[in-house]
Amino acid sequence: MSVDSPRERGRFEALCMPFRADVFRFVYWLCRDRALAEDVVQETLLRAWRSLDSLGDDKAARPWLLTIARRELARVFERKRLPMVDIDVANESQPEALTVNDQHEVDEMRRAILKLDVIHREPLVLQVLLGYSTEEIARHLEISVAAVLTRLFRARQVLRQQLMGAEGSRS
Repeated sequence: MSVDSPRERGRFEALCMPFRADVFRFVYWLCRDRALAEDVVQETLLRAWRSLDSLGDDKAARPWLLTIARRELARVFERKRLPMVDIDVANESQPEALTVNDQHEVDEMRRAILKLDVIHREPLVLQVLLGYSTEEIARHLEISVAAVLTRLFRARQVLRQQLMGAEGSRS
């Protein structure tokens, strides 16, 4: 079957496009850069299009896309070092990029999550934002369930410390 056939295009759109927002949210939470996240999502969809035949189970489209996105983001960081931006400066200049609403607690939680090391942020985002089980996270990250649980525990521990410290500074 031709890669550009209407049937393949329809399959691609049905399987991949419903998860585009999830892929963007996942990549954005990992890289903290809206433009980079959009580029990675585009490259992810292009790679998915080219390798659609490798997707054996249509029900696995979402984790398949997230794996492609994760690998594509890793490729970006392998190729070049991106300039780092202070999260507080970014929040002041573009608060709408980091927050959905004006609730102080939500804003504070997002800042705390963005400060996590990627090794802890990634499983937390997969679980909390995308609803993955620990088993699904383990398969996705290619680590053991015990390692996932450890990373989630440490992520929550760091978040708790950050948020309790922020609470103390407001009092």
